[in-house]
Amino acid sequence: MMGHIVAGLGEILWDLLPDGKQLGGAPANFAYHTKVLGADAWVVSRVGDDGLGREILARADGLKLQRECLTMDPEHATGTVSVELDGAGVPKYVIHENVAWDFIPVTEELLGLAGRADAVCYGTLGQRGRVSREAIRSFLGATREDCLRVFDINLRQHFFGREILDWTLGKSTVVKLNDEELPVVAATLGFDIGEEDKFVEALQQAYGVKVVAVTRGVRGSVLYAGGRRSEHGGVRVEVVDTVGAGDAFTAALAMGLFRGQDLDEINERANRIAAYVCTQKGATPEMPLTA
Repeated sequence: MMGHIVAGLGEILWDLLPDGKQLGGAPANFAYHTKVLGADAWVVSRVGDDGLGREILARADGLKLQRECLTMDPEHATGTVSVELDGAGVPKYVIHENVAWDFIPVTEELLGLAGRADAVCYGTLGQRGRVSREAIRSFLGATREDCLRVFDINLRQHFFGREILDWTLGKSTVVKLNDEELPVVAATLGFDIGEEDKFVEALQQAYGVKVVAVTRGVRGSVLYAGGRRSEHGGVRVEVVDTVGAGDAFTAALAMGLFRGQDLDEINERANRIAAYVCTQKGATPEMPLTA
């Protein structure tokens, strides 16, 4: 029996790390990790008709990701991100613009997948350009009411604003952000709230969001749902790099919600999986069966 149909919707690219390139893009990373956890995982994005694009298609096949909605663009190059790691392995990104994933088309295949999807994950970055923003919004508009719509806010550079945050929050059932993004999101939305708990309560009331996850790097995470709060102190590991750890966390969160697991159980597993990714190079390492 096939698993839940899960889509990673938005950017797919190569992270150009100091020691070589790694497949990246938060939605694609999310799709990979849900696949590891048992989902029927799809990537909805666009690559260039070039060598880097063909490498992504081959990589997606190798990861056993569904790629019928991963299209090729004859006019725009495959996306790349220049990544530098600081002494703690934390990445800094330069995300190149006007690339293939900025031009995801609205197709019958995309809308058909939207209607079948049990969950979809998306962020702010994939909406930076008009064409892909329309595709993402069309996809979300075509989902079933019971589809788990996961907004991994993922602020990058200047590629976000109040309109994007406001519209997307209004369409989302699950929201994930980190503790550095929280005050930026609050200020952008005009929320005069400094305390995390009060901000989350206001966010849930304003937008009807059912689950909020706030990640805190090495200090773990907090989940909020149904009036409950679950805090986890994190898992200490020797960090190689943190690229993709948040996406692995989001994948574990979504799969735990599907399975009706307790918040504390979800939080524990999500932290453990994210910590393992931090011990490996890149965002899509081979995962142990115990993940």
